[in-house]
Amino acid sequence: MQLQHVNVKLFVDSQPEPDLEPLIPVFHRWIQGQILEDLLLDVADYRHVQAGPGVVLIGHQGNYSVDQTGGRLGIRYNRKAALDGSNLDRLQQACRAALTACQRLEMEPRLEGKFRFNGQEIEVFINDRLLAPNRDSTREAALPDLRAFFDKLFGGAEYSLSDPLSSGGDPRKLFAVFVKAARSFPVETLLANLDC
Repeated sequence: MQLQHVNVKLFVDSQPEPDLEPLIPVFHRWIQGQILEDLLLDVADYRHVQAGPGVVLIGHQGNYSVDQTGGRLGIRYNRKAALDGSNLDRLQQACRAALTACQRLEMEPRLEGKFRFNGQEIEVFINDRLLAPNRDSTREAALPDLRAFFDKLFGGAEYSLSDPLSSGGDPRKLFAVFVKAARSFPVETLLANLDC
């Protein structure tokens, strides 16, 4: 099974949840400086949508959003363009993009440290119902690659893997897995693990 259009969401650990409005000028500055690997194009403000996409940094190859889908605030990278390589390569690319954005948000002076990521809980979605329909057969086919990826990401530490968004096999929902490590990891450690 080929996994394309990989989405990765990492959750914000900050309490109370930070205001998303300051992200808009930050994302505009990121576009001006083209500071990420993707070609950055625009910013869309969806803060008015309850449990929605929040603030979206639109790129040519992928989008970055600080969203509240599923009722939890986090940063989500949505790979739009197809990517060559193995499933592990595509999972690593999407996770590295999300982690790099997390790292930049944590260090962003204008955000005053209000965005911290827990590095323990991650959701992975495959935004392609044709390649990865939401079925048990998809989970069985994808599980070896997902386990190899999370083993590497968490440096061999224990984690649990579940698919709460996929339960019931509703074909209208995206195939997704939720992963929770036994402990929290700094963003820098997760990035370093991907490079090992």
